[in-house]
Parts: sequence; C-alpha cells; structure tokens
Amino acid sequence: MSQRSAPLDLAGGRLLALRRLGYVATILAFAQIMFGAIVRITGSGMGCGDHWPTCQGYLFPPLQRPDLIIEVTHRYLAATVTVAILALLVLAYIRRAEPRVGGRGGVLRSAILATLLVVTAAIFGGVTVKLSLNPYVIVTHLAIAMTLLAVLSVAVLRAGGWGFDGISSASAKTYRGARAAVVLVFVILIFGALTANIAGANISCQGFPWCSSVLVTGSPLYIQVTHRVLAFLLLFHMIVLPVAIRRRRESVRVQQAAWFALGAVILQMIVAAGMVELQLPPAWRSLHQAVGTLVWLSVFTFAVLARYSQPTHPRMADA
Repeated sequence: MSQRSAPLDLAGGRLLALRRLGYVATILAFAQIMFGAIVRITGSGMGCGDHWPTCQGYLFPPLQRPDLIIEVTHRYLAATVTVAILALLVLAYIRRAEPRVGGRGGVLRSAILATLLVVTAAIFGGVTVKLSLNPYVIVTHLAIAMTLLAVLSVAVLRAGGWGFDGISSASAKTYRGARAAVVLVFVILIFGALTANIAGANISCQGFPWCSSVLVTGSPLYIQVTHRVLAFLLLFHMIVLPVAIRRRRESVRVQQAAWFALGAVILQMIVAAGMVELQLPPAWRSLHQAVGTLVWLSVFTFAVLARYSQPTHPRMADA
C-alpha cells in the first residue's frame, strides 16, 4: 500500500456514511434545480402567491391548482435538500477528528459552505417571490444553486466519491483545461438563464445553429447569441480536451470523467437543437436545463478530480 493511498484506504469505511449523505444531497439538489425549470416553464412561480415561506398562508396548502402544486413541490424539495445538507454537516462535525473530515481539505469545510449556500438560496427564493419573479434575482438564485451543487460535488469527492482513490494523477495542463471548461460552463449557464428570463430573448433567434430569422433585436438578441457562441466554444474545447488527456496518459478515472463531460455537452447541443427546430412543448423544454445542470456537474466534477489528482496537491503531499 502506497503512502499516498493509505489515508483514503484506511478512512474509507468511516467515510462511507458521509459519502452516501453527500450523494443524496447532490441528487436532491440536482432534482430541485430541474424542478425549478418546470416551475418557470409552466408559469407556476407565483403559484403560492407572494407568501413565503408559507404557500397561500399555509405550510401544507390545499392542493387545488396545478400551479400551486408545482410551486409548493419545488419548495418541499428545497426543504429536503436543506435537511440533507444539515445532516451532512452534523455528521461531519461529529467525526471532525477523523482523517479527511476535519481540517483543510476535509468534508466538514465543504459541508459548512454548502449549509451557508443553501440558506442563501432559500433567502433568495423568498426575495424572488416578494419581487414578483424579477429576472435578475432569478438568475442570481440559479447561480447560487449551481454553486451549491458544485460544493456538494467537492464534499462527495473528499469523502472518497466519484471514483476518487487518492492515488490517481493528472498533469497541470489537464487541470488548467478542466478549469477553463468550468468557467465557460458557468458563464453559459448565466446567459442561458438570462435567455430564459429576459423578455424576448428566448424567441429572438430562430433556427439552429445560427439565426435563420430574427424576431427580436437589441439586448435580448445579444444575450441569446452570446449564449450560443459560448456553447459552441465549450463544445470545441471539450472535444479537444479528452483527446489531449488520453495522449498524456492520465489516469483512467480522469479520462472517464472527461469523456462523460463531453457526452453531456453533446447531449445538451442535441436537446438545444430539438428545442429550436422541433418546437418542443414546454414540458420537454425543462430537459434543456436538466441536461445543462448535468453538464455543469460533470464538468465541475471532472475539474475537481483533475485538481485533487495532481501529485503536487497539498492534500496529496500531506498523505
């Protein structure tokens, strides 16, 4: 057993509960973001009126209208995510003296940050309702939710998840490429949210991959075109990156993460093309945000694997 692999191997059993909680919180956060898209697409954002945290004045309102049911389900999902993250925080705090839980690079710090982010997301959720779905507040709310998902991904990896074994290696070039992809995806998500929420932006450019006709000019058009251009830049970047990683003979896990991220990006382009060309009904359009969230999670997880797999990483050196 190598010195670098020993701490993770010895702590593996003790980290199992934390890893499972991290996976559960990540899945719930993913589902909550996806359901947020359903809320927006179905126009259910004000299903509970301007009441928050209650719904029409009730914690458990009469389920009499579809928009109310969709909105209150979204809120219940958010509450479930909060409970899962708090459970992760409590367990990590109890086990803070164990290897890879407390201290720098431990699960506890990720759990603390995730708790702060989920509370912030809840506050912004209330602000969104009180401001009658202000588009910029909605975009900020989504950005916080995506950041929370990323932090949960780090918590899972620190608990030995995502196939991380503590002995894989990745070059600095691979990490830089992955980090560039993360920045691109995050900016694309922001412009995608602006496209979905700024009046006229989602219909401004008709046709795919480029505009065969323009229905709305000005800022709405610029927002959607920027979103598309950045998406294609990401696609080209992700096509090159796994090939380069393979030539560098990086670890199998890092290569697999890169190819999975590329697959998610390609799937997202197919969904985007279908939305525009096939005029998919609103319910199917939620797939665009669902796959977009998958792209974010897969690219970020790939970058985290590359980061923590570098031989010169402080945590690895300490091990």
